[in-house]
Amino acid sequence: MMLHRLSQLTMAIPYLRTAIKASYPSFTSSAFRSEGTVSMVQGASRGIGLQFVKQLLDKDKKGHVVATCRDPNGSKGLLDLQNKFGERLSILPLDLTIESTIQESASSIREKYGFLNLLINASGILSIPDIMQPETTLSKVQKSSMMLAYEVNAVGPILVTKHMWPLLKLGGACGLGKEFAIVANLSARVGSIGDNHLGGWHSYRSSKTALNQLTKTVSVEFARKKDPIICILLHPGTVDTDLSKPFQRNVAEGKLFTKEFSVKKLLDIIEGAKKCDNGKFFAWDGQEIPW
Repeated sequence: MMLHRLSQLTMAIPYLRTAIKASYPSFTSSAFRSEGTVSMVQGASRGIGLQFVKQLLDKDKKGHVVATCRDPNGSKGLLDLQNKFGERLSILPLDLTIESTIQESASSIREKYGFLNLLINASGILSIPDIMQPETTLSKVQKSSMMLAYEVNAVGPILVTKHMWPLLKLGGACGLGKEFAIVANLSARVGSIGDNHLGGWHSYRSSKTALNQLTKTVSVEFARKKDPIICILLHPGTVDTDLSKPFQRNVAEGKLFTKEFSVKKLLDIIEGAKKCDNGKFFAWDGQEIPW
């Protein structure tokens, strides 16, 4: 009788494995292929996002980075980094305005790595020639500009967080340097209601304020569910990028940062983050910004 039951159990093992993989797709050996961290940078084709990819690859010699953008083939910077770092860099197409591309990226990351330790949402939109410009007065506010700013600056990053959530939970539990995974969303000081003394820039300000509230709300949920993930918001300062270039004339001397400087400061904050920082909003110098 005992031998018969053992035989039945042995025969059932392959079916049990299949059932587990079907129910938990990330429960595979691929989840443990990387000896270093696995980071994702969303909005990585240029500017701050591209610099995040470069510095992450430089800092962690065993780490892997997943870089996403709308048109990977159109980013010479990413392609150059891939030639330099080889298989340590994966480049995936992701359009924040098309949720199916976010889902597809999550599936690709799950299949290749099985987890994420760090998610950086670096994308942002401020102006597009002949389409949207920061409003200097209420009379210039347009519905189309506001909706586009909200879609890219607030809704998109939260949808990315939503679809990467299962991978971040596994990344927070795998013990690669920290006991939690990190979501770092790039916001802006102008998104602070308490710090708003100048007005203007209605669409950009309010979309970043929305991102702040959404990120804070997600951080509360992760904590309540005891998920090993923390969420922080980061203000990079005024950085010399295509986004800020049309508006650099009025930047005070010494306050226009290089991409290299700003990203190094932001990575210092990310690397030093503690559980008690969950849901907080930090400037590039580590100072907390009021909501």
